[in-house]
Amino acid sequence: MRPRVERAPTPLTPTRPEAAVLLLHGGRAEALEPPPPLNLPGRRLIPFARALSRTAGGSRLAVRTAVYRHRGWNGARADPVPDALRALDGLTAELGPVPVVLLGHSMGGRAALRIAGHPQVLAVVGLAPWCPPDEPVAQLADRDVVLLHGDRDRTTSPRATRDLAARARPAGARTCVVNVEGGDHAMLRRARTWHALTATVTAGLLGFAPLPPAVEAALRMPPDADPADGVIGADHLR
Repeated sequence: MRPRVERAPTPLTPTRPEAAVLLLHGGRAEALEPPPPLNLPGRRLIPFARALSRTAGGSRLAVRTAVYRHRGWNGARADPVPDALRALDGLTAELGPVPVVLLGHSMGGRAALRIAGHPQVLAVVGLAPWCPPDEPVAQLADRDVVLLHGDRDRTTSPRATRDLAARARPAGARTCVVNVEGGDHAMLRRARTWHALTATVTAGLLGFAPLPPAVEAALRMPPDADPADGVIGADHLR
């Protein structure tokens, strides 16, 4: 009797990601040295990446992290900006022209807002973003911009975040500001709220899940709406 030959199973075609999130972590205002091997600002975004993968359907979403060559923004050099653009180009080469949400914390939030005009960028989600008064907003036209800020933040200004959103709407952006009651800059206080809300909003912007109704309503407000109407408490969204 001839031995039985087992036929190898036909390999399944891997699911190609339909969209991507680019993580941009925080840094310092001034620092020319590279980020340290134990990069705490980068590690702070790991639970956000995990929450995104759970909420947005696993392999349907690619989550990548921008790599900075320098630790700081460094004035007019704006060092994270070319690094973030390079990461976007890498996403294009890897995945093709998929829609991208930029998810940035602190300095990374500022970089995300700066590069939002890139053609692949669908939206920006800023976590305690650094928003100086003279920050440009024209590049945010026709983008969804959701900014989350803790009211106990002593590093970046919640008021400056609201001011940027108020300037961006007349410039053509669709904006919403979420006030995380009791939240701090490091996003350690109320960490679960930060993670869950960020994942839900990001998945909603990409169409993988429903947006919280209050966020969707804020994004639909007309350009001349009262900016205060676009500010929502996180506890209202739970």
